[in-house]
Amino acid sequence: MKRSAIILPVLAIVIAGVLSSIFIVDEREKALVLQFGQVKQVKEEPGLGFKIPLIQEVVTYDGRILGLFTQPAEITPLDDRRLVVDAFARWRIANLVEFREAVGAQGISAAQIRLERILNAAIREILGGVPSNAVLSEDRTGLMNRIRDIARREAAALGVEVIDVRLTRTDLPDQNLAATFARMRAEREREAADEIARGGEAAQRVRAAADRTVVELTSDARRQAEVIRGEADAERNRIYAEAFGRDPEFFAFTRSLTSYQRALKGENSSIVLQPDSTFFDYLRSDGSGE
Repeated sequence: MKRSAIILPVLAIVIAGVLSSIFIVDEREKALVLQFGQVKQVKEEPGLGFKIPLIQEVVTYDGRILGLFTQPAEITPLDDRRLVVDAFARWRIANLVEFREAVGAQGISAAQIRLERILNAAIREILGGVPSNAVLSEDRTGLMNRIRDIARREAAALGVEVIDVRLTRTDLPDQNLAATFARMRAEREREAADEIARGGEAAQRVRAAADRTVVELTSDARRQAEVIRGEADAERNRIYAEAFGRDPEFFAFTRSLTSYQRALKGENSSIVLQPDSTFFDYLRSDGSGE
């Protein structure tokens, strides 16, 4: 009975000690076993691990790829045109021991702060050495790769691997936007005025060519009309001459009738002539001359 009273507490203590010496590492984590702040064991594979109870402690870190958004910062490229730039980086812990020694107990949060400083310095170094057009260009892969290489080299001392860096924003500062928009508007208005002027000039050329064509066609039509009229008059005179040659009296008669028709129109129907005027020869005789 006394032995049972002794064994049970001892057994409970042993079981508690064994359980406290076991720890589990998740597949998304990496772990360090520390003894009085010194690294005694590195556990990077998921599964069970063991430590000395009460003396050693386990510190876990996220073993996945992490993201970091930098705060917007103003940079000045080669052409002194200020830009607001921020970036997004993907990184992970590559060496747990170096990472612990570099950031201490603060862990991921301290690493994020130091990594952001490294990225900002790399961004200023690279983008400050190129013109703003290169920064604003759609193809910035080369610039981002250079920033990534510098950040990767500097972050290696933290036990961190920088996997990728992407520029997410490259804009003008707010105070420069109005001036930039005004300059763009003035440039577009100038281009519009040039286009309008060129269009007016082209329209004037077309209009002048059309007017010239109208004059040429009208002149040609008048010329052809005069030619046809001349040919018709000539044909008419020929016919009259032929008719006169055949019967001069009939020709004189028809000419007199034409004269009567023209002289006795409605608007000119009153004529004052002497009774023996030759104008009425064919009206007062039968045209035989008797």
